[in-house]
Amino acid sequence: MSNKVIYEPNQFAKIGFFKTMLAVIKNTVASKELILQLYKRDFLMQYKKSFLGLGWMIFGPIMGIVSWVLMDSAGVLSPGDVGVPYPVYVLFGTSIWGLFMSFFASSSQTLQIAAGFIQQVNFHHEALLFKQGLQNLTNFGISLIINVIVMLSFGVVPSWYIVLMPLLIIPIFFLAASAGLIISILSTLTSDVSRIASFFLSLLMFITPVIYDSSEKVLWLQQCNLYNPLTYLITAPRDLILTGTMSNPFYYIVSIVMTILLFMVALRFFYISEKKVIEKMI
Repeated sequence: MSNKVIYEPNQFAKIGFFKTMLAVIKNTVASKELILQLYKRDFLMQYKKSFLGLGWMIFGPIMGIVSWVLMDSAGVLSPGDVGVPYPVYVLFGTSIWGLFMSFFASSSQTLQIAAGFIQQVNFHHEALLFKQGLQNLTNFGISLIINVIVMLSFGVVPSWYIVLMPLLIIPIFFLAASAGLIISILSTLTSDVSRIASFFLSLLMFITPVIYDSSEKVLWLQQCNLYNPLTYLITAPRDLILTGTMSNPFYYIVSIVMTILLFMVALRFFYISEKKVIEKMI
């Protein structure tokens, strides 16, 4: 006897908040083979027609670090006492920030980037989010290797906490995916939403201690850092790996709890809204 699937109007809104979380987990596990297939296809395709190919994964971070170091040498930046050579500090900070931005960018386009696929095939759309996340993690893994090489070249030995890096970046995924999923739904109503989000994120990096020390003495910047969860989600992994210490463990834990709750709310919002979004895409 074949399994039957019954579709009802607003059926996702009827199952409740916690059942939604269970459904997302169940659908993701059921889609693991699809996730891997899409991941392999897209990972190879992104560099297929590029002259440098996978070399961009190495060339990009190197060019990024050169630009920040030149600005620091010219006196444009005032990073403060970062405790390690500045190239090591800024590369690690910008690598984690880049991971956050890649998580956000991919999740904010979860439905749009596979519009044709969605309209032709019936599958669990959560697979797209986690496929993109897996692809971003692969890129970050290569970037992390470059970070370690740069650290060792400057005489900085990473602490043993580096083995916990996969766990330390999970909260960053939660926060970025939460914002991205909400934007992916709202942007179908008006393109202004995605433009405003892009503008805000371009400013957010400069009110987050990515390229400077979190003990910045400018009062308004101190306040921004204090109430910015990314301050703790980025500085905690960086400090643990570079120095083996964490300056604000309490606020880090609070930020993790907040991002998990936000992720659950965003998933619920995405889950009950995706059908209407897909209707607008047809």
